[in-house]
Amino acid sequence: MCPYQKDGKPTHRKERTDDTVYSIISQYQQEFRGFAEYYQLAVNRSQLNRLKWVMERSLVATLAHKLRVSISKVYKRYETTVETPDGPRKVLQVTVEREGGKKPLVAQWGGISLARKTKAVLNDQIAPLWGDRSELEKRLLADTCELCGSREQVEVHHIRALKDLQHKGQGKRPRWVQIMAARRRKTLVTCRKCHNDIHAGRADGRRQRE
Repeated sequence: MCPYQKDGKPTHRKERTDDTVYSIISQYQQEFRGFAEYYQLAVNRSQLNRLKWVMERSLVATLAHKLRVSISKVYKRYETTVETPDGPRKVLQVTVEREGGKKPLVAQWGGISLARKTKAVLNDQIAPLWGDRSELEKRLLADTCELCGSREQVEVHHIRALKDLQHKGQGKRPRWVQIMAARRRKTLVTCRKCHNDIHAGRADGRRQRE
């Protein structure tokens, strides 16, 4: 059953109403981006517009339920127009300001093109679901790599499930795996360098700061 519908109609996600607005919008966008990227080569990729409509109505219903306001007020509060490679697009957007002159965290729903990409390189994994999204937002606001302590180009490494961290073979698990397993988290806040090293299998997450 589609988690965004009930009795064939878009509905709010009650289990997400305890999360922050930033976290809710981020999660919906990540999930739709996963579908959109999975079907980049599809001739009929534009049919995802129906899914986008359902997910958007579910998103605004979830925000309305959380904030105890009408759906029209959700649009009035968060709708804006942004520039994309395909021209200006209306999106839902929330900004979380940060101290110390740091760039704000921005969560956005929409702005993803559904035009077919004949030269796309497919990632055959649907985007993973975040756990404890409000807690993740706080970790992002700390703006610090949880492996090396760097504060440069901080982003998030995701796994699909905690079982993916299970030890296989006799070799020692990389430090990043040990940290995520110990904390029972499906996310790890890293700098760009550590994130690239994790995906390339080059390092255990330790590096000397330059």
